[in-house]
Amino acid sequence: MTRAVDSAGPRVAVVGAGHFGRHHARILSAASGVRLVAIVDENPVVAARVASETGARPETDAAALEGRVDAVTVAVPTDRHHAVAVPLLERGISVLVEKPMARSLDEADEMIAAARAGGAVLAVGHTERYNPAVTAALPVVEAPRFIEVHRIGAFSPRSLDVDVIFDLMIHDLDIVQTAVGGEVAAIEAVGVPVLTDHVDIANVRLRFRSGCIANLTASRISRDRVRKLRFFQPDACISVDCVRREVETWRVRRAASRMPAIDGGRVEVPPGEPLALELEDFVKAASGGPAPRVDGRAGRRALALAVRVAAAVRSGSGGP
Repeated sequence: MTRAVDSAGPRVAVVGAGHFGRHHARILSAASGVRLVAIVDENPVVAARVASETGARPETDAAALEGRVDAVTVAVPTDRHHAVAVPLLERGISVLVEKPMARSLDEADEMIAAARAGGAVLAVGHTERYNPAVTAALPVVEAPRFIEVHRIGAFSPRSLDVDVIFDLMIHDLDIVQTAVGGEVAAIEAVGVPVLTDHVDIANVRLRFRSGCIANLTASRISRDRVRKLRFFQPDACISVDCVRREVETWRVRRAASRMPAIDGGRVEVPPGEPLALELEDFVKAASGGPAPRVDGRAGRRALALAVRVAAAVRSGSGGP
C-alpha cells in the first residue's frame, strides 16, 4: 500500500537538476493535480536556477525532503541512483529513477526490496516505452520471428560514464523483451570504444527460446538520429519510427479464390510527449493508482539483459 495522498494532489520533488532533471521539473511544474515542492541538486546555483523557473524550493540534499513529499523523480548519475533512492523508498516515498535503474543487479534488488519494505512505488524511466508510436505498435506485434532495431545518435558529453549499451540500447532491450516475452537463450555481441573509454557503438544478436531473433545496433557517434524498430512475423511487418512517432503495418491477406494481397499502411498514433506520459503514469501510481508501466521488476529485467550483452562484448564471444 502506498501512503495516502491528500485531495490537493501529491507533493513531488526532483532530485538532480541536470539535463533530464530540468525536463522533469518543467513537466511536473505545469501538470495539473501535482505540487512540485522542491528541486534538489548538490550544486546550489543549479538548484536555485531550476527552482526559480518552476516555483519550487531549492535544496542541496535529498534528506531535506523528509516529511515534505509523497513522490520523487531521481535524475542523478547512475552511480548515485541506489544511494538516493533507497532511503526515500524505505520511508515510503515513491520514486521514479532514470534508466539504467542501478549500477548492478545487487543494487537493483536492494531498491526493489526497499520499495516493498516501505510500501512505496518504484518506477524506472524507460521513456521510450511511453512513446506513442511504441504504445500503438506493441498491441499488433504477435509472435515475431525477427526484429531489427537501430538507435543511432550524435555524440554528446552526457552519459559518457557508461557504455552505449546502458545509455541507449537498454531502451530497445526493454521494448524487445516486452514484445517477445520469454527468455533469451543466446547472445552474440560486439562493441567498440571510438571516442571515449567506453563502448560507443554496439551490435547484438539475441536468440530467444521461442526462436525469435533480434538484431540491435546502438551508436552515439553518428551525425544522424535514427530510432527505428521493425518487427517481422508470419504474414505481417510492423515498422516503428520513434523519432517521427510513426507506425506502419503491412499484412498478407490470403483467400482460396484469389492471389494473396498485401494491405496496410499508417497506424493512427495519438499525440503526446513520452516523458510527460511517463511522469503522469508515475504520479498516478504514487497516488494509489495502477502500478507503473515500467516498475522496478521491469527495470531490473532490462538491466539484467544489458549486463549480459555487456559481458558478451567484453568476452568477444556469444553464449547464454
